Amino acid sequence: MTRDIEVYTHSSIRLTERDRKIYIDPFQMRRENKDADFILITHDHYDHFSPEDIARVAGPSTVLVVPETMADKAKSIAPLVSRIETVRPGQIYNIDGLALETVAAYNIGKSFHPKDAGWVGYIVMIPGQRVYIAGDTDETAEALNVICDVAMVPIGGTYTMDARQAAQLVNHIRPKVAIPVHYGGHVGKKTDAQIFRDHVDPSISVEVKMLY
Repeated sequence: MTRDIEVYTHSSIRLTERDRKIYIDPFQMRRENKDADFILITHDHYDHFSPEDIARVAGPSTVLVVPETMADKAKSIAPLVSRIETVRPGQIYNIDGLALETVAAYNIGKSFHPKDAGWVGYIVMIPGQRVYIAGDTDETAEALNVICDVAMVPIGGTYTMDARQAAQLVNHIRPKVAIPVHYGGHVGKKTDAQIFRDHVDPSISVEVKMLY
Protein backbone atom coordinates (compact mmCIF):
# COMPACT_ATOMS: atom_id res chain seq x y z
CA MET A 1 0.00 0.00 0.00
CA THR A 2 2.80 2.43 0.80
CA ARG A 3 5.45 1.46 -1.74
CA ASP A 4 4.83 4.80 -3.50
CA ILE A 5 5.58 6.78 -0.32
CA GLU A 6 9.09 7.83 0.70
CA VAL A 7 10.26 9.78 3.75
CA TYR A 8 13.74 11.27 3.46
CA THR A 9 14.21 13.07 6.78
CA HIS A 10 12.15 15.21 9.14
CA SER A 11 8.91 15.93 7.20
CA SER A 12 10.47 15.65 3.74
CA ILE A 13 8.24 13.29 1.75
CA ARG A 14 7.83 12.10 -1.85
CA LEU A 15 4.72 10.40 -3.19
CA THR A 16 4.43 8.78 -6.59
CA GLU A 17 1.02 9.14 -8.23
CA ARG A 18 1.08 7.00 -11.36
CA ASP A 19 4.14 8.48 -13.11
CA ARG A 20 4.07 11.81 -11.29
CA LYS A 21 6.28 12.82 -8.36
CA ILE A 22 4.79 14.84 -5.51
CA TYR A 23 7.11 16.30 -2.89
CA ILE A 24 5.93 17.64 0.43
CA ASP A 25 8.19 20.03 2.37
CA PRO A 26 11.48 18.90 0.75
CA PHE A 27 14.31 19.46 3.22
CA GLN A 28 17.99 18.47 3.42
CA MET A 29 17.74 16.59 0.14
CA ARG A 30 20.93 14.66 -0.61
CA ARG A 31 20.42 14.43 -4.35
CA GLU A 32 19.31 16.84 -7.06
CA ASN A 33 16.42 14.80 -8.42
CA LYS A 34 14.83 17.60 -10.45
CA ASP A 35 11.81 15.34 -10.98
CA ALA A 36 9.00 17.08 -9.08
CA ASP A 37 5.69 17.46 -10.86
CA PHE A 38 4.26 19.06 -7.72
CA ILE A 39 5.78 20.48 -4.55
CA LEU A 40 3.36 20.96 -1.68
CA ILE A 41 4.41 23.23 1.19
CA THR A 42 2.59 23.07 4.53
CA HIS A 43 3.93 26.30 6.08
CA ASP A 44 6.77 28.79 5.94
CA HIS A 45 9.17 27.61 8.65
CA TYR A 46 12.68 27.01 7.30
CA ASP A 47 12.52 23.23 7.81
CA HIS A 48 9.40 23.01 5.62
CA PHE A 49 9.88 25.85 3.13
CA SER A 50 13.49 25.51 2.00
CA PRO A 51 14.29 27.31 -1.27
CA GLU A 52 17.61 25.44 -1.47
CA ASP A 53 15.86 22.07 -1.38
CA ILE A 54 13.04 23.16 -3.66
CA ALA A 55 15.76 24.00 -6.20
CA ARG A 56 17.12 20.44 -5.86
CA VAL A 57 13.83 18.76 -6.74
CA ALA A 58 12.05 21.27 -9.00
CA GLY A 59 12.04 20.97 -12.78
CA PRO A 60 10.78 23.21 -15.57
CA SER A 61 7.17 21.97 -15.27
CA THR A 62 6.90 21.86 -11.46
CA VAL A 63 3.79 23.31 -9.84
CA LEU A 64 4.43 24.76 -6.37
CA VAL A 65 1.46 24.68 -3.98
CA VAL A 66 1.58 26.87 -0.87
CA PRO A 67 -0.85 28.24 1.72
CA GLU A 68 -2.46 31.48 0.58
CA THR A 69 -0.77 33.34 3.44
CA MET A 70 2.62 32.41 1.93
CA ALA A 71 1.91 33.87 -1.50
CA ASP A 72 4.30 36.81 -1.19
CA LYS A 73 7.10 34.72 0.29
CA ALA A 74 6.71 32.09 -2.44
CA LYS A 75 7.22 34.73 -5.13
CA SER A 76 10.90 34.79 -4.18
CA ILE A 77 11.36 31.33 -5.72
CA ALA A 78 9.00 31.74 -8.67
CA PRO A 79 11.86 31.33 -11.19
CA LEU A 80 12.47 27.79 -9.90
CA VAL A 81 9.01 26.48 -10.89
CA SER A 82 6.53 26.78 -13.72
CA ARG A 83 3.83 28.36 -11.57
CA ILE A 84 2.55 28.80 -8.01
CA GLU A 85 -0.90 27.80 -6.74
CA THR A 86 -2.24 28.90 -3.36
CA VAL A 87 -4.61 27.03 -1.06
CA ARG A 88 -6.64 27.65 2.09
CA PRO A 89 -7.47 25.25 4.92
CA GLY A 90 -10.59 23.11 4.64
CA GLN A 91 -10.91 23.16 0.86
CA ILE A 92 -10.92 20.64 -2.01
CA TYR A 93 -8.73 21.23 -5.06
CA ASN A 94 -7.92 19.63 -8.38
CA ILE A 95 -4.65 20.99 -9.71
CA ASP A 96 -3.71 19.63 -13.11
CA GLY A 97 -5.49 16.39 -12.27
CA LEU A 98 -4.00 16.06 -8.78
CA ALA A 99 -6.83 15.80 -6.24
CA LEU A 100 -6.11 17.46 -2.91
CA GLU A 101 -7.91 18.34 0.28
CA THR A 102 -6.43 20.78 2.77
CA VAL A 103 -6.71 20.42 6.54
CA ALA A 104 -5.95 23.23 8.99
CA ALA A 105 -2.65 22.58 10.80
CA TYR A 106 -2.01 24.46 14.05
CA ASN A 107 -1.08 24.20 17.71
CA ILE A 108 -3.33 24.05 20.73
CA GLY A 109 -1.84 25.80 23.76
CA LYS A 110 1.42 26.61 21.94
CA SER A 111 2.30 29.60 19.80
CA PHE A 112 4.58 28.04 17.17
CA HIS A 113 1.83 27.37 14.62
CA PRO A 114 -1.14 29.68 15.21
CA LYS A 115 -4.47 28.81 13.64
CA ASP A 116 -4.83 32.25 12.06
CA ALA A 117 -1.63 31.70 10.06
CA GLY A 118 -3.70 29.63 7.61
CA TRP A 119 -1.20 26.78 7.40
CA VAL A 120 -2.23 23.37 6.17
CA GLY A 121 -1.85 19.64 6.02
CA TYR A 122 -2.81 17.84 2.82
CA ILE A 123 -4.86 14.81 1.91
CA VAL A 124 -3.44 13.65 -1.40
CA MET A 125 -5.36 11.19 -3.53
CA ILE A 126 -3.05 8.65 -5.11
CA PRO A 127 -4.34 5.44 -6.74
CA GLY A 128 -6.72 3.67 -4.38
CA GLN A 129 -5.86 5.64 -1.26
CA ARG A 130 -6.12 8.92 0.61
CA VAL A 131 -2.79 9.95 2.11
CA TYR A 132 -2.94 12.49 4.93
CA ILE A 133 0.22 14.52 5.48
CA ALA A 134 -0.65 16.36 8.67
CA GLY A 135 1.98 19.10 8.64
CA ASP A 136 2.98 20.68 11.95
CA THR A 137 -0.11 20.24 14.06
CA ASP A 138 -1.57 19.11 17.33
CA GLU A 139 -4.60 16.89 17.82
CA THR A 140 -7.08 19.46 16.50
CA ALA A 141 -10.78 19.13 15.76
CA GLU A 142 -9.97 19.24 12.03
CA ALA A 143 -7.37 16.48 12.33
CA LEU A 144 -9.77 14.31 14.31
CA ASN A 145 -12.26 14.51 11.43
CA VAL A 146 -9.84 13.36 8.73
CA ILE A 147 -10.77 10.30 6.69
CA CYS A 148 -7.72 8.62 5.19
CA ASP A 149 -6.07 5.32 4.36
CA VAL A 150 -2.56 6.45 5.30
CA ALA A 151 -1.76 9.00 8.02
CA MET A 152 1.65 10.67 8.13
CA VAL A 153 1.78 12.44 11.48
CA PRO A 154 4.40 14.44 13.40
CA ILE A 155 5.57 12.76 16.59
CA GLY A 156 8.57 14.78 17.83
CA GLY A 157 6.79 16.96 20.37
CA THR A 158 7.77 20.55 21.32
CA TYR A 159 6.38 22.13 18.14
CA THR A 160 3.79 19.45 17.38
CA MET A 161 2.17 16.39 18.91
CA ASP A 162 4.48 14.01 20.70
CA ALA A 163 4.53 10.26 19.98
CA ARG A 164 1.75 9.39 22.42
CA GLN A 165 -0.50 12.24 21.30
CA ALA A 166 0.04 11.33 17.66
CA ALA A 167 -0.84 7.71 18.40
CA GLN A 168 -4.03 8.90 20.10
CA LEU A 169 -4.99 10.83 16.95
CA VAL A 170 -4.24 7.83 14.74
CA ASN A 171 -6.30 5.54 16.96
CA HIS A 172 -9.23 7.93 16.58
CA ILE A 173 -9.13 8.40 12.79
CA ARG A 174 -8.17 4.75 12.15
CA PRO A 175 -6.17 4.72 8.91
CA LYS A 176 -4.97 1.40 7.58
CA VAL A 177 -1.36 2.58 7.90
CA ALA A 178 0.34 5.20 10.08
CA ILE A 179 3.77 6.63 9.26
CA PRO A 180 5.60 8.84 11.80
CA VAL A 181 7.44 11.98 10.64
CA HIS A 182 8.99 15.12 12.17
CA TYR A 183 11.26 13.41 14.69
CA GLY A 184 14.81 12.20 15.18
CA GLY A 185 16.63 15.24 13.80
CA HIS A 186 15.70 18.82 14.59
CA VAL A 187 13.22 17.73 17.23
CA GLY A 188 12.48 14.49 19.03
CA LYS A 189 14.53 11.29 19.07
CA LYS A 190 14.77 8.32 16.73
CA THR A 191 13.35 6.21 19.56
CA ASP A 192 10.09 8.21 19.37
CA ALA A 193 9.09 5.96 16.45
CA GLN A 194 9.02 2.95 18.75
CA ILE A 195 7.02 4.85 21.39
CA PHE A 196 4.54 5.75 18.65
CA ARG A 197 4.33 2.16 17.45
CA ASP A 198 3.77 0.91 21.00
CA HIS A 199 0.79 3.23 21.49
CA VAL A 200 -0.94 2.72 18.14
CA ASP A 201 -3.75 0.18 18.13
CA PRO A 202 -2.32 -3.14 16.86
CA SER A 203 -5.01 -3.30 14.18
CA ILE A 204 -3.35 -0.29 12.49
CA SER A 205 -0.09 -0.98 10.68
CA VAL A 206 2.81 1.33 11.63
CA GLU A 207 5.55 1.77 9.04
CA VAL A 208 8.77 3.57 9.88
CA LYS A 209 10.08 4.81 6.54
CA MET A 210 12.57 7.58 7.36
CA LEU A 211 15.68 7.09 5.23
CA TYR A 212 18.09 9.36 7.13
